[in-house]
Amino acid sequence: MSRECGLLLPRVCAALAGPRPPAAADTCLQKLLDWLGELSEAEPGLKLLQDNPCLAELLAAVLALPEPGAGLLSFALRLAGLLAASESAFQHLQQEQLLARLFGEAGPRAGAAWADAAVRGAWLDGARSMALHEPALRLLCAHGALDVIFTLQGDPSLFVASAARRLLVHTLSFSLEYEMPKAPGTRVCYWPPCAQVIVKHIEDSLQSSSVSHVKQSLKLLAGLFGSCHAPWTEVLWSGIAKQVQSFLTEESVQAPHLLADLLLNMSRSPVFCEPESSFWPLVTSALEHLTPVQAGPLAVGILRLHKCPQDVRIQAVTVLLQPMDCILRAASQPLEYSGLLDESVTDPATVESLLSSKSSCASLLCQTLGHLEELLSLSHLPVDLPGTSLLRSVMTILRFCNGLLIPTSPLGSKISQTLIGCFRVQRSALDVLAVLSEQKGCDVPVESLFDILLSYLESPNTNPMVLKKSFQATSKWLVCLPEMSCFSSQWQIKKILQDVFLVLQKRLCSPCWEVRDSSLEFLTVLINGLRDHDEFRQTLLSSEVPRLTEDLLGDPESYVRASAVTAAGHLILVTYVAPESPVTGNQYNKENTVAKLQEILSRDPEGFPRRAVINIFIKWLRKGYTSLLQDTEQFVSEVIQTAERDLDWEVRLGGLELVEVFFVQTFCRCGRPKCPYAPFSPEFTSSVCHNESLQVFCRAKLFGFLFRSLCDCDRPVGQKACDILLAIRSSFYPSNSLKDSQDPEEVGHGIAWLQRTLRQGSLAQTFPAGSSHEVDFQDPESMLLALGTIDLEELHDDLNKSSDHVEKSPQSLLQDILAAVGAAEDNEADCY
Repeated sequence: MSRECGLLLPRVCAALAGPRPPAAADTCLQKLLDWLGELSEAEPGLKLLQDNPCLAELLAAVLALPEPGAGLLSFALRLAGLLAASESAFQHLQQEQLLARLFGEAGPRAGAAWADAAVRGAWLDGARSMALHEPALRLLCAHGALDVIFTLQGDPSLFVASAARRLLVHTLSFSLEYEMPKAPGTRVCYWPPCAQVIVKHIEDSLQSSSVSHVKQSLKLLAGLFGSCHAPWTEVLWSGIAKQVQSFLTEESVQAPHLLADLLLNMSRSPVFCEPESSFWPLVTSALEHLTPVQAGPLAVGILRLHKCPQDVRIQAVTVLLQPMDCILRAASQPLEYSGLLDESVTDPATVESLLSSKSSCASLLCQTLGHLEELLSLSHLPVDLPGTSLLRSVMTILRFCNGLLIPTSPLGSKISQTLIGCFRVQRSALDVLAVLSEQKGCDVPVESLFDILLSYLESPNTNPMVLKKSFQATSKWLVCLPEMSCFSSQWQIKKILQDVFLVLQKRLCSPCWEVRDSSLEFLTVLINGLRDHDEFRQTLLSSEVPRLTEDLLGDPESYVRASAVTAAGHLILVTYVAPESPVTGNQYNKENTVAKLQEILSRDPEGFPRRAVINIFIKWLRKGYTSLLQDTEQFVSEVIQTAERDLDWEVRLGGLELVEVFFVQTFCRCGRPKCPYAPFSPEFTSSVCHNESLQVFCRAKLFGFLFRSLCDCDRPVGQKACDILLAIRSSFYPSNSLKDSQDPEEVGHGIAWLQRTLRQGSLAQTFPAGSSHEVDFQDPESMLLALGTIDLEELHDDLNKSSDHVEKSPQSLLQDILAAVGAAEDNEADCY
């Protein structure tokens, strides 16, 4: 602690417990608590108390107040727990019984402030911080604290109830692992008294007729087995396993979701995860007795495990696939294709009942589809899913949703009536359909698949979000199309592409801006994935899509203009960078598009299109598409001058990224490594290219932009500019040749002024012109001198400091709290 803080802290403590406590915000008290916590971790807690007796005096003063405010009392409880975390500090505070008075029966628990959830939460937090040694546990047990914590599990505040469970878990594990020098016994009766009390409470609650008590214990056990993986957890489980199992055999399972959470947390524990463990039959029983909605989260969690018996895995997969199998069977009887499952885990009648009910059908399918998407997205799945049948089932759901399927069974008719126009199910099914495009080994009915997708893309009734999902799924499958072995000729691919572009043309003209925006995003994805394929290029360039995309650069909606910029920037790569297309007469003009993008960068009133333009220019330059530009040097110069004047800091930052790419590519042409921070040879710095590069940077007006950006009002811009200048300097100056010892005053008025002004952070505002201090940013010698003289490392360190690093200091915090006292006194003037 600094001397200044040591002088301020006693005044703050006196003010907090004084007759006029400061109206400091809770955030100030929390910051004060965080700072004191850092001090207690850096030095022994007893030393902190001995060096600052005002802390203990503050606790005593709060206890002496007749009715302390909830904020102050909460602060005192958390502070006491924090200070008492070490045993020596605990004993020091107990000399005056401060902790017993704060956490005992006669403390806040007996006052009116206990009605405030913040006080109850602070009491639990303080007890949790303190309970790190045996004397603290004895104190809590001796003053009835455990009974209070048991009660607080059912607190109306979810935060308080959760804190109570965490404290019980900590208390049980700590008492077993630290109070017993050897491993806990194989029977609970050999455990410490504190642990026995908690276990007895858990057993009694599980056997209680009160559903709320059962739920509290299940939540507590789920947290316990989720965080504690010691061998003693098996002893605890052996005493309650039968009671938990009995819940599954009841006619109506109590708290099924909590039971699933408990079993899933246990399955992740190394104590229970071994295949021969007696725990797994209980998981099997849960998968059988819980409904598909209740068992779904448990099944998907089981399938993500690395260690699990194979028969349990198969059963979990079966639970997930039962609703999808039921969909296939309901669509056509007899089945046109084989189903997903040979046998069921849950009673098929239960699944059919859920799917035939309006209230549960959509929920069950959305949950099932969400779980399948999660599993299919995993890089490694321990069990194989039947991809082809699963794809047919998802396609069937999509047909149900848009009325394309006429079912022949009574169940299918009920499902159809429920799902028609159901946006939730459509979105979930399209997500799974998109993921299935990445699965290998599917016997894909491609024509039927694209018929379904096109029906969603064409329908005027398709919800905008569903349309966006349809575009995403279509793009995934189109990108996979050329690699599919099911096509014997290219005309099939071309026919599908033609149909897609016909729909896209209509959607680009939609009156709904979200639809136009999704259409442009879809086009960009297609170009990225398929621009190297002749059929795609020919179909695209022979359509009206390029012209419509260019027209949308002037769309009234800024989001659409931004997407049009991105699409046009990718489209130009197809027409002018890719191999020549046999399509002729296309009216898409390269120069016209580049000019339009530059005009958007300089004149568009919204930031999104301007950001999109700068990102496209960066992409062109980074990928080496310089053939798009007549003169790269002049182009970069014009773009950064426009970006420098932009009010959007992200556009200015994009201009700096463009400078960085141009800098790297300029040096790469001279044989330097692509990474600007890579080592370079002395031969490079002495080459002719060394001087040529410097002249190019000066002509392009890079240095003026970079140095002015150092003083940008947005810190990320200044940081980026400093990073680039450091990289440029490392290219011109070996680390052992920098002119660190050279005084800026000795190298000219301009450089000296530049150094001083950069330190003041005001270059952008006070840049001189026509004075003796003027810096010529286009003079190579001056810039080389500036790079070698100005302390860029110091600037880099300053820029990396947070803007409020002074205000965040402990001294400033203490001063703010004291200032709040003065403000409260000033506001007490008599209004008469």
